[in-house]
Amino acid sequence: MPWWLVGIVVFGVNFTLWTTIGLARLLEETWSKRRRGAPTGPSMTVHDVAVLIPAHNEELVIESSIEAIAALVPRENIHVVSDGSTDRTAELARQAGVNVMETHTNVGKAGALEAAIEALRLVTRFQAVLLLDADTTIEPGYFAAALPHFDDPTVVAVAGAVRTHWQKHGLSLIGKVLVCHRQRIYAISQRLLKFGQTWRFTNATHIVPGFASMYRTAVLPRIEMNPPGLVIEDFNMTFEIYQKRLGRVAFTLDAVAVTQDPDNLRDYIRQIKRWGLGLWQTVRRHPPQLSLFSAMLTALLLELLTSSMFFLLLPLLVAVLAVPAVYPAVLAWPGIMPVHDAVAAHMSLQVLLFAVTGADLVLTCLVALIERRLRFLAFWVFFPFLRVLDAAIALYTFPRAWLSSTGRWISPARRTVEVPPTLGKQVTVSVLPPGATAGHS
Repeated sequence: MPWWLVGIVVFGVNFTLWTTIGLARLLEETWSKRRRGAPTGPSMTVHDVAVLIPAHNEELVIESSIEAIAALVPRENIHVVSDGSTDRTAELARQAGVNVMETHTNVGKAGALEAAIEALRLVTRFQAVLLLDADTTIEPGYFAAALPHFDDPTVVAVAGAVRTHWQKHGLSLIGKVLVCHRQRIYAISQRLLKFGQTWRFTNATHIVPGFASMYRTAVLPRIEMNPPGLVIEDFNMTFEIYQKRLGRVAFTLDAVAVTQDPDNLRDYIRQIKRWGLGLWQTVRRHPPQLSLFSAMLTALLLELLTSSMFFLLLPLLVAVLAVPAVYPAVLAWPGIMPVHDAVAAHMSLQVLLFAVTGADLVLTCLVALIERRLRFLAFWVFFPFLRVLDAAIALYTFPRAWLSSTGRWISPARRTVEVPPTLGKQVTVSVLPPGATAGHS
């Protein structure tokens, strides 16, 4: 197997395809902007946007979250739904001067959102709603970048661009590696996948992230937000848009929201399992149709499975090729020689390592350049190992999607966050004790 073919497996056919389409979008939009001249202001403003924050036992963070978003939208537009909280979440939200609703029991994030949208009459009172996680901070330019997309009547949702919160001090080596790995995924997937998928001529992204994205309220009554058996809501809401042909999803890299990501393996694995399970449960619920979205999704899922199997087998392939090179005597052991010869007939250790580490290093250098952070290069050697872990979790969650589950939420531990002065006062997110629950999907 040639090195370039292994490199394509590592990088991904879908990424290659959508990167090419993304470049076409960049050229087309650059040309269109030059022809249009200076942009006019959007017809929709922040006064037309409701902010909905679902929260379950978030007394440690709810005040700071409210103050951060209140610097950008009118306080009366902010709504908190306390999902069966047993702490002071609802009390603190009321003291902050925002609209508060409480559910009697913990119905899960999707159930809380659905109940709040109906009870607070957001569909009739506002033109758009921003779904905001309690640990997420919207950057000042978010609305200026996102709201103009709603001038196109076919756009029904605007996906926010995610960036992980960088913490200068207090993280372990594992924590720094995990945060860098997650930001690398964000930087790559948003620029090389989502940007092309959300071009007006394609319109085929598989996820509108639920942490900080906006929906046109007119389409919300047609979206089933809380079907039984789903652990997260954002995949399902996205699929509902495409399967029911409600309209287009827009995306801009300038509508940025900063969120916390796990800084320990336990929380990281738990979150990846939840995301993977949510994806496959949504796929199970929505049969494929004759559409670009279904074709894109099928190709993406097939590559997810094949790529995961490749990375899961990667340590074994390396061992089969490397151990005999160091200790030739092992080839005399029963069964070793046929396995070694079968693998060696298709690839060599040099080609395998060069293709995997080379492609991964190229991606890491690209992200380091885009993000202007050298720490990506310092940790790049760990990223292939995390890709093996991600692959194992992806394959683990696939069969579990056909089993029953609930929509209860469990959040990673919180860390101290400093919000830029432009957002108002410093925001501190306290650390939850291990095993505590909170409202982050």
